Amino acid sequence: MSQTAPIRSISFIGLGLIGMSLLQALKHSPLAARHSIRFQGFDPNFSDLDQKQVEELGVDLFTPDKATLYSADLIILSAPVEVNIRLLEEIKEFAAPSTMVSDVSSTKSLIAQKARELGVPFIGMHPMAGKEQQGYRESHEELLRGRTIILCDDNRLLEEEKGQFLIRLLESAGCTTISMSAEEHDRIIAKVSHLPQLLSTLLITYCKESITASGPGFATLARLAGSSWPIWHDIIATNRENIADELEHFSRELSALSSEVRQGTLEPLAMRFNEANQLYQTLKARNQS
Repeated sequence: MSQTAPIRSISFIGLGLIGMSLLQALKHSPLAARHSIRFQGFDPNFSDLDQKQVEELGVDLFTPDKATLYSADLIILSAPVEVNIRLLEEIKEFAAPSTMVSDVSSTKSLIAQKARELGVPFIGMHPMAGKEQQGYRESHEELLRGRTIILCDDNRLLEEEKGQFLIRLLESAGCTTISMSAEEHDRIIAKVSHLPQLLSTLLITYCKESITASGPGFATLARLAGSSWPIWHDIIATNRENIADELEHFSRELSALSSEVRQGTLEPLAMRFNEANQLYQTLKARNQS
C-alpha cells in the first residue's frame, strides 16, 4: 500500500517549534504509519547534539545534502519566512518539477508570488498554533492536535492527488483545514494574530513602571510579549501594509472607547461588554472542541 501513496517522503527545512511539532504530528498519524512515510530534515543551526535529539523525536534522516532533501515528494519550509522565500531558488534548482512545496510561515502573499514566478508547485500552510518559547525542545505533536491549519492554494493543487492526500494526512494528525487565498490569509492574520502580538508588546512596555502591581489578568494580556523578535522581524517585514492598516483601524476604536469612558456614556460600554462576552464564549467553545 505504501508504494501507491502520492506522498511517500517529506522533507522539513528548518526544525524549530512549529516544524518539529508538525513533523511529529504527521509521523504519528495513522495515515503516515499505514503508508510508511519517511521524514527527513535539516537545520543549519544545529549541533551534533541537536541532530541526535531531533532524530530521537522522529526525524528519520537528518542531512545537509540538498539533492537528498529536495528529492522528497513534499518539501515543507519551516524556517523564518524571508529564508523560506530564498530557499525556493534552491528548490527550483534541485527538486523535480513534480515536487510539491509548502511552508509554515505566518505570511503567505510574498512566498506564493515567488513560487509562481519560479513555477514551483506551492501550497501555503499556516498552523494556527504556537507559544512564546521557540525551538525544537518546546515541540510536541499535541501542539497541533485540534488546531486549524490554513491552506493557501492559488493554483488548485489541493484538487489534485497530492493535495488531497495532504489534506487527509493533516486530518489524520488531528488537525482541521480551511482554505483561502494568500492575500486573504495575510489580511485576516494581520487582524487576529499580528495585531494581538503588537498590542501585547506595546501594553507591557507602556506599563513597565507599574508591572510590580499587576495581577494575573495583566499577565494573560501580556503573554505574547515573550515572543521572539527574529521571528517577528520577518512577519512584519512581509505583511507590513496589512498590519499597519489594522493598527490604524484599532486606534480609531480605542479613540471611540476613550470618548465613551470620558463622557460616562455607559450604555455603549455595556453593549461592548455584552458582545465581547458572547464572542468570548464562542471562542472558548471552539478551542475546547
